[in-house]
Amino acid sequence: MTVKADLRAAMRGRRKQAADANPYAAERLVEHVGAMLDALFSPSRNFAPERPLTVALYGAQGSEMDTAPLARALMVHGLELALPVVVRRDAPLAFRRWRPGDPLELDQAGCPAPLDLAGDVTPDLIIVPLLAFDPSGGRLGQGGGYYDRTLEALRAVDRTPPIVAVGLAYATQEMDNLPMDSHDQPLDGVLTEAGYRSAKRISE
Repeated sequence: MTVKADLRAAMRGRRKQAADANPYAAERLVEHVGAMLDALFSPSRNFAPERPLTVALYGAQGSEMDTAPLARALMVHGLELALPVVVRRDAPLAFRRWRPGDPLELDQAGCPAPLDLAGDVTPDLIIVPLLAFDPSGGRLGQGGGYYDRTLEALRAVDRTPPIVAVGLAYATQEMDNLPMDSHDQPLDGVLTEAGYRSAKRISE
């Protein structure tokens, strides 16, 4: 097995333990949504949106952090929501508008996704599932490469505000230093039940 494969196996177990030990973590992390939005989109960063921001969530599977409480909190803050759609296994993710209760269908990866008629959208903030994270924005995913391909494509486009990606995790999923390959896309921050933390880039 590779280093990353070994890590994935270990971190799946750690995440499952965290989920079992912290059944209300998803509710607790919403207390920090305001701090996250201020850090990412505050007027002090010379950003004044002319439209509601769109946040792409994910449908939690297994021991992944539940996104339902976060969805409700984001709507209270006036943000619009979207969910990812796998249109082809080797392509970047698409995103379609979504609100809790909307009908879903299985995408090409067998995951529930909004219908075609929901409409495509480019999110401003992408909430990303993960197995592990580190303080510099490193992320260990499941290995499919969906979010790395997607973030690489979206970040290549010059836009205001720039696309940002925030990991959603249990605090115990943090590691000191994850192995990163050239194609791995870093996170801009991580939201856990302990709070929101911006990534500390090595160059900063």
